[in-house]
Amino acid sequence: MKNYINTNIPNFKIRFATKEDNNLILTFIKELADYENLLSEVVATEEILYESLFVKKQAEVIIGEYNNEPIGFALFFHNFSTFLGKANLYLEDLYVRPSMRGLGAGKALLSALGKIAIDRDCGRLDWWCLDWNKSSIEFYKKMGAIPMDEWTVYRVENQALIDLANGLNG
Repeated sequence: MKNYINTNIPNFKIRFATKEDNNLILTFIKELADYENLLSEVVATEEILYESLFVKKQAEVIIGEYNNEPIGFALFFHNFSTFLGKANLYLEDLYVRPSMRGLGAGKALLSALGKIAIDRDCGRLDWWCLDWNKSSIEFYKKMGAIPMDEWTVYRVENQALIDLANGLNG
């Protein structure tokens, strides 16, 4: 894929993140967490992100720029559907700075992810959204997203994850 993904928004472009964006990505993550009232849960550091994104390549980031200034990002990675028999894209975070919302940047970032998914022959694009975030839910529905209300998200973390790994749960 090219360095820049074209959009229909004047002075707005989307590019893949590079190592030099590591601090910017962490800044966006913290801004998003603050918006979601979850800032206290962010334990990521520049070192952790660098290792995860640019050494292990466990996820990828695209950055939206308006007038050459970064205004938002999307962090994503591949997962796999056994039913489809192919990879999918999973969107972990999508964020546009509040002062730049309404420009169409969020839609353009989602559209870019759709293009990446199609180019990589992915079966679908998935993500989660907090139940209270009504404006995002409406935005996603306008983009053709379907809520998966019949599914419940489960998580194992911290000591429970260690216990699970050691066969100590249940």
